[in-house]
Amino acid sequence: MGRKVLVLNADFSAITVCTVPKAFLLVYLNKAELVKDDDKAQLRTVSVSYPLPSVIKLNNYVKVPYKGVVLNRQNVFKRDGNECVYCGRRKDLTLDHVIPKSRGGKTNWANLVAACKSCNGRKGDNTPEEAGMALSKKPFKPTFVMFLRNFSGKVGENWAPYLGASKSA
Repeated sequence: MGRKVLVLNADFSAITVCTVPKAFLLVYLNKAELVKDDDKAQLRTVSVSYPLPSVIKLNNYVKVPYKGVVLNRQNVFKRDGNECVYCGRRKDLTLDHVIPKSRGGKTNWANLVAACKSCNGRKGDNTPEEAGMALSKKPFKPTFVMFLRNFSGKVGENWAPYLGASKSA
């Protein structure tokens, strides 16, 4: 069961995504309430059927420290649509520093992009302008809610009201 459930804080702000079994357990133990269920499926036991959670809300407010998106390889690839920002290829992806580290480029969201091995090698120790290679997307730091909405795979239409916009960014 690979479905995900959006978890809202008591004030209806999105705080995380969890698995269906975890969400069901929170609802069953009265630690959360079911806000939206998946009307196309149910959880079944031998004698009882339960709604399949899609969105749940915690009963008690949880103070969550600043929630940012972790800078790692997979998250940079997700942000860039799992394709090279120079040629659009989807195979053999690596991370590329737009401003090379040897020239003082930092390892941060604004300087890292997904690039295929051949484009990364062709760019080498140059900036994109010096190598004559244009970026198809400008690198940026995604917000946590933006990351949940746009980059966590297929999300249910039930999530849209709690994430501020539809999946299409």
